[in-house]
Amino acid sequence: MTGRIVLAATPIGNVGDASDRLRHALATADVVAAEDTRRVRDLAHRLGLRITGEIVTHHDHNEGERAAQLVERAREGATVLVVSDAGMPAVSDPGFRVVEAAAAAGVDVTVLPGPSAALAALALSGLPTDRFAFEGFLPRRSGERAARLAGLATEERTLVFFEAPHRLAATLVAMAEAWGGDRAAAVSRELTKTYEETRRGTLAQLAEWAEQSEPRGEIVVTVAGRPAQAPGMAALVGEVLDRVEAGERAKAAVADVAATAGVPSRELYAAVLAARGPR
Repeated sequence: MTGRIVLAATPIGNVGDASDRLRHALATADVVAAEDTRRVRDLAHRLGLRITGEIVTHHDHNEGERAAQLVERAREGATVLVVSDAGMPAVSDPGFRVVEAAAAAGVDVTVLPGPSAALAALALSGLPTDRFAFEGFLPRRSGERAARLAGLATEERTLVFFEAPHRLAATLVAMAEAWGGDRAAAVSRELTKTYEETRRGTLAQLAEWAEQSEPRGEIVVTVAGRPAQAPGMAALVGEVLDRVEAGERAKAAVADVAATAGVPSRELYAAVLAARGPR
């Protein structure tokens, strides 16, 4: 009989955020795979429950080997609960390889959603949330970090990063150098904890704050994407001409393209007539 793999989000600070489903899973799972066995036992203690299943380690250094073992236990019928120290497994934490191996083996995988530092910080940032990208931790070496930031220079989505407190100031300075000090950003720390704080401002302002205050705790940096570049008049004229060639009336095409691009329709229409030349 095939069991299943269960990915479960754990509190990122406030134990009150533990769901009833997480409580039940911790108490009943046949196997609990955790980054740190001491921390999962402490979580269970604070929740007032006892883990009755086998507790095994599952971290960055043994994930490849452990993934195969956990999937095999599930194939044998066990319910295998995978948790990280805080937040959602597989999101900048071990878990991906287990899901990958389970999918390849045809073993059922389900999720118990819950706390996520990345999503909490995004919601608190005051930056656009309709499109975003999670980048996790940047490289520690300055050269590699600069190269990664350069590769993201044209990204228009809001960007979310994790960072260690002792590297925060240097990271914010590097971001300001790569993207401009006036780029909007936010720094969230100690989310859901007693000293939760979110600071908003430009990258230059936040870098100065971080250098002076040396903030502590678990940190998430959220940065606005590059502002969308308005298409030039030549590109708009080309779009109108393509639509006219496809059979659309010129005035209708101009009106629609001008409204979408936010340019005066008279200006666009004149440019289209000039491009078409004498008729």
